[in-house]
Amino acid sequence: MVGTPEQTASGQVAAGSFNYKPALALLASLFFMWGFITVINNTLLPHLRSVFDLNYTQTTLIESVWFIAYGVMGMPSAFLIERTGYKKAIIIGLVVMAAGALGMVPAAQIPSYGVTLFALFVIASGITLLQVAANPYVAVIGPAESSESRLTLVQAFNSFGTFLAPYFGGYLILSRTVGGTSLEGTEISAAQRLADARATELPYIMVAVVLLLIAIVIWRSNLPKLGSATSRVAREERKKLSLWKHRNLVWGVPAIFIYLIAEIGVANLFINFAILPEIAGITPAQAANYLVLLWGGMMVGRFAGAFIMRSFPADKTLAAFALFALVVMVGAATLEGPVAMWCLILVGLGHSIMFPAIFAMGIKGLGPLTEEASGLLITAIAGGALVVVQGWLADLYGLQNSFWLTVACEVYISWYALVGSKPRTAD
Repeated sequence: MVGTPEQTASGQVAAGSFNYKPALALLASLFFMWGFITVINNTLLPHLRSVFDLNYTQTTLIESVWFIAYGVMGMPSAFLIERTGYKKAIIIGLVVMAAGALGMVPAAQIPSYGVTLFALFVIASGITLLQVAANPYVAVIGPAESSESRLTLVQAFNSFGTFLAPYFGGYLILSRTVGGTSLEGTEISAAQRLADARATELPYIMVAVVLLLIAIVIWRSNLPKLGSATSRVAREERKKLSLWKHRNLVWGVPAIFIYLIAEIGVANLFINFAILPEIAGITPAQAANYLVLLWGGMMVGRFAGAFIMRSFPADKTLAAFALFALVVMVGAATLEGPVAMWCLILVGLGHSIMFPAIFAMGIKGLGPLTEEASGLLITAIAGGALVVVQGWLADLYGLQNSFWLTVACEVYISWYALVGSKPRTAD
């Protein structure tokens, strides 16, 4: 049985006070599942674009609704965690996600664009709660000096989920539909669209069952409580402190927001980009196999980044990865043929450590303000909703030109790594 950890005055768990590795191993399953479910959207978007005959703006609006949930539910999730504790909040998040996954069944049966949007919003609300709970939990249950490395390592399991999801979605959704196995521009009848819509039922039923099983395992586990002995003191300390005096958090919130614009824009428009005749000219099902490589790069990058940050400062490591992402995104926005597609694949490697590094640096030194800071950073994931802006740019100026928005995002992340992340109190 895992003992209750002791915390320092800053809220960090004292090194050596308990064995936190079993808890990390269990939480890795959560990171895996929400990564897996999020990336199913990468195959779901081109599928729904075909089923409902959507333009790029309407297609990316589906993903925007997903990330609006982060903006709406981020801070309420933080307050719920303060009242119920991390373990109960995680279980609630898993149950909410399962309910949303089951909601995709009637959405496919009708089929209904509106019901699909609502079900995805519910799933994302559950993921928001898990994000607010699990990320700071991982960051504070071990030594402070290795928080970035530890969070990046566990996030690598998130990337393992994103690595497998395109295979899952490509096989169970795209490869079983007419739209998913046809080249861009192929005419699809109304009857074929209706049949295609039903392809999402089985994958989401399977996801719901797995989520409920994980919830049962978490419920029966002995996750250590954080701050249970000092929660009253922490509440009193919070009254005297301000989040906005911490420079690393103040600039970290927009860094998460902007990073999500980049990650989601690339991931969700990758298949649509790869199938263009002037790029790779392949089918959506074939493009899903290449999408696996993009997420695979994120997984490899996170495992490597966790190792690198044991020897090199997190800010310098983040800067190197961000500059690499900047270079390959310029290539994706300017080059033609398969090489442009490969540039977009390589940006996954550059993006790999961005979220965990920014998150860990953003909450560093926050102590009793950690839950609220986590809520703000997770709320900033709503930046992914602005993928609709990239969809709008794609409709106006072409899909490839829309990736200049991603280039601008990489510039800001580079600045945050080198300047904005310095953990000192703001003036």
